[in-house]
Amino acid sequence: MLSNFEFQNPEFFWLFLILPVVVVWYFFKRNKLTAQVKISSLKGFKTGSGLLAKFRPILFVLRLLALAFLITALARPRTVDVSTRTNTTRGIDIVIAIDVSASMLAKDLKPNRLEALKNVAAQFIADRPNDRIGLVEYAGESYTRTPITSDKSIVLSSLNDIQYNTIIEGGTAIGMGLATSVNRLKDSKAKSKVIILMTDGVNNAGFIEPTTASELAQEFGIKVYTIGLGTNGTALTPIALRGDGGFQYGNVPVEINEELLKEIADKTGGLYFRATDNQSLEEIYDEINKLEKTDVEEFKYTNYEEKYRPLVLLAGLLLMFELLLRYTVFKSFV
Repeated sequence: MLSNFEFQNPEFFWLFLILPVVVVWYFFKRNKLTAQVKISSLKGFKTGSGLLAKFRPILFVLRLLALAFLITALARPRTVDVSTRTNTTRGIDIVIAIDVSASMLAKDLKPNRLEALKNVAAQFIADRPNDRIGLVEYAGESYTRTPITSDKSIVLSSLNDIQYNTIIEGGTAIGMGLATSVNRLKDSKAKSKVIILMTDGVNNAGFIEPTTASELAQEFGIKVYTIGLGTNGTALTPIALRGDGGFQYGNVPVEINEELLKEIADKTGGLYFRATDNQSLEEIYDEINKLEKTDVEEFKYTNYEEKYRPLVLLAGLLLMFELLLRYTVFKSFV
């Protein structure tokens, strides 16, 4: 392929400028290249010798082609084969803790908070091919949805399946969600351990206090990024179940315990973010993605295969053929 072909010394192509000069020189001097004698009559000479003389310029063409091939050989044509090997020198283990309480169906983010979060989290996961990621769900209680794994297809499939349900106890147990996430990471051997904890409410359930869970995270060297999700003011939020299994919606004030989320982030070396719409949520995950960089060492191997040898050989054969013709077929014209 032309994409992996190159000339190591392309400056030698300037020598091709000599060829037109040589051609012009030959055109004006060709009659002087052969010895001439004036005679009164051509009788007695073999017929046909004039036709052979017309083919004598082939000697010059052969030498010209040989010179062209030698110039091209001097430019060092070669093919380049580049291969890379990537080695992850510093992996990060990440747990994404997702609030799945009924309020996550509020429509201040489109189409609702939970679906908006899933879309952004899916892109975040896809952008981190070298890290292990796990998922934790929590509402009034918490459980591990996916243990930390490097198989992103499993994580993405599990994330896509997350839905609000009535099986898990209602409420918002921030401490429980954080504690379960810490439990997933406490035995990790990764150089860096991170929890991304998202909630749209206040801690009102569970038997583990958020401050206790944050102290556990601090003890195990786990950094926690917290995200408060919800617009400022009121949001169209589920307030009651309808008979058909759907929800009745009403405008409900958005209450987020930002002081608690800031405290958790500060204590563990993380940061607190507030997402009031889809765009700000995307920007938050982009920022976390930039802050938590995985060190990747890339080794690049380059193999070169020289292609000048056939050109030199071809030039040599042309010169030998030219000499052979000069001292055999065209000997009488030399």
